[in-house]
Amino acid sequence: MTQAALSNTATPLLDTDVLRTFVAIAECGSFTRAARQVFRTPSALSMQIKRLEETLGQALFVREARQVRLTPEGEVLLGYGRRLLSLNEEAVTQFLAPTVAGRLGFGTTDDVGSRILPGVLAQFARSHPAVQVDVVVGSSREMLARLDAGELDLVLVTAGNPGQEARGEIVHSEPLVWVGREGGVAAQRSPLPVALAHQGCAWRGMALEALNRAGIRFRIAYTCEHCAGQEAAMLADLAVSPFPQSLVRPPLRRIDPDQLPALGEYQLTLVKRTGLNQAGETLVGHVMAAFRHY
Repeated sequence: MTQAALSNTATPLLDTDVLRTFVAIAECGSFTRAARQVFRTPSALSMQIKRLEETLGQALFVREARQVRLTPEGEVLLGYGRRLLSLNEEAVTQFLAPTVAGRLGFGTTDDVGSRILPGVLAQFARSHPAVQVDVVVGSSREMLARLDAGELDLVLVTAGNPGQEARGEIVHSEPLVWVGREGGVAAQRSPLPVALAHQGCAWRGMALEALNRAGIRFRIAYTCEHCAGQEAAMLADLAVSPFPQSLVRPPLRRIDPDQLPALGEYQLTLVKRTGLNQAGETLVGHVMAAFRHY
């Protein structure tokens, strides 16, 4: 047998249906829950995974009493599986979906949302190359006003701002924590110097309420609308600030929870205009999927 023939017979192809099953089980942590998601029986899923493990010559799951977890090899395949399924969807969409063109206005606040947008927009651009997305960054109040005025099609905003009605769908929730510079002294100063956003921000309200409730003397040392400004104040050890836990990176650190009062959870909501077109709904799906894996 020639080397070319050997190569062709030695490299099996991964079935997208089996990969979809594998990813579902990995994300659900259970064959039973995954079976409900893909509308098959747990035994059928078990057979698919057994064949996949035989094909790859690796165990992909560790089966425990009430759940399953990925082996190191399974974790590697999960990354490949998600990418292959995404690429398959993109290829099919390119040929079968009608060409969608136009423009979408997307507003977001300068926090967690803006950190995940580059990946989301890159994925959307591959599946909808004829759609232009204009991204605007600003306060939640400004983004909602522009949505209501018809200037934007969907916005990602912080929930719970003073005077802001509950709207849209919650796509992300995480702890807001006190943050300062590693080795800094701002947290030990009295009155406590804090860096906050402008009036009307939920983070500001949560921080002031927590400090007042705990009876801690403080002064507002730095005010800025954007996260970058608060981050700069912390990096310079001028102040501490309420910050999403997921955004804390060295040389910043979370301040000992026993030192300052708890702030609670903050949430992001996705609000879309009535009658959003197909491309807009697809972008909504990409945003929600990104937060599920954030």
